[in-house]
Amino acid sequence: MFTFAFVIIYSISKVKGLIPYTINVNGRLIDLSEPKVMGILNATSDSFYAGSRRQTEAEIEARAEQITAEGGDIIDVGAYSTRPGAARVTQDEEMSRLRTALAAVRRVQADAVVSVDTFRPEVARMAVEEFGAGIINDVSGGNTDGAFGGEEMTEDAYREYSCESMPPMFREAARLGVPYILMSTRPNIDSIMQDFARKISLLRAVGQKDIILDPGFGFGKTLHENYALLAQVGRLRETGLPLLVGMSRKSMISRLLGTDADGSLAGTLVADTIAVLLGGASILRVHDVKACAEAVTIVKETMKYV
Repeated sequence: MFTFAFVIIYSISKVKGLIPYTINVNGRLIDLSEPKVMGILNATSDSFYAGSRRQTEAEIEARAEQITAEGGDIIDVGAYSTRPGAARVTQDEEMSRLRTALAAVRRVQADAVVSVDTFRPEVARMAVEEFGAGIINDVSGGNTDGAFGGEEMTEDAYREYSCESMPPMFREAARLGVPYILMSTRPNIDSIMQDFARKISLLRAVGQKDIILDPGFGFGKTLHENYALLAQVGRLRETGLPLLVGMSRKSMISRLLGTDADGSLAGTLVADTIAVLLGGASILRVHDVKACAEAVTIVKETMKYV
């Protein structure tokens, strides 16, 4: 018991004051030296957690207001489900869904920080230029074919890019001048860090200023690989870049606990707290904004006295 308590206290002291990093969102500087909460808004009918799906304009407006009222700092809007086995959505359909969703969000939250969850450069451009989306959240890590891990993640999807074969999303994010969330589908911390090192170099080469790293929990990783990654995710602080984690109600939690997505809230809160304490996570991407914001408040208050 003493050893466990010492590890937790030591971990808090190590991350007291996370990576001192700010991102420029539409001319507004967002300080990531304390954890921020990103609320999920899925304009889909088939996202893995039924409680996150919003389709009508009234539902989308209500969810946007809920995220803000419950302490969310960022509203993450997506219209393409990346759960295993989900149906592919055409670019036109994704864009149509997002136009409806983003218009609804802006009607009720005109000044909110909005990120767009897409792997398509054209869709990202529309969201930024037409609706003022301030962050691009690309779960493909630059893959133009939209491979997100799992069975559809062929070896070709792990191809190495170069300045001559630059992912189009890298150039688009730099041109738009918005922060870019770079995710990895690699299975372990060493391969993730190698993947990030190469891609960060490419992003810098095209002038991308703000980069946020997402190690990709649940993408291309087995159950045990996810937890090994969670234990070692603090190594990503070596990059000097802020970290986003997204574990909310994922199967890595429900499978371990023998439950389902509906029964995974407590597990999510524990996993997110570990990610802050051991990993120094700057952004927590979650379904349950109020519960996560309360957990962050407790962690922040505790850090003051360590």
